[in-house]
Amino acid sequence: MALIRYRWWVLGAIAVVTTLAAAAGTLWQMQHRSANVAVALTGGDIKRAPDLIRRYGCAGCHTIPGVPGGDGQVGGPLKDIRQRVYVGGVITNSPDNMIKWIVSPQSFSPRSAMPATGISEAEARDVAAYLYSR
Repeated sequence: MALIRYRWWVLGAIAVVTTLAAAAGTLWQMQHRSANVAVALTGGDIKRAPDLIRRYGCAGCHTIPGVPGGDGQVGGPLKDIRQRVYVGGVITNSPDNMIKWIVSPQSFSPRSAMPATGISEAEARDVAAYLYSR
């Protein structure tokens, strides 16, 4: 009798582990696909972005998922930015506009609190790719 109970417990544990493994695999595929789309849209390199985000001070003003110290409260949170209609509340959200906004926000909104940081267009592509992948 104890052997039968033990067998059901083992089968249940195997079912739970299998389900969790499948869910983790699906999540990984979704994240990988999102990263590929972001790179294709922007031409940027996601791996370089966290360092750039810290170097140019983005994380001091914005909450940015996956960036250590990216918990700023001055600007809006940048999670799911690819889903938003506008960048900075003033221009249509597109990869080109996002990159231009990161480089020179005052060219779109002269009174914007977001500073021109001196980031290059190539670096802004990397940051945009990262943001669109999250």
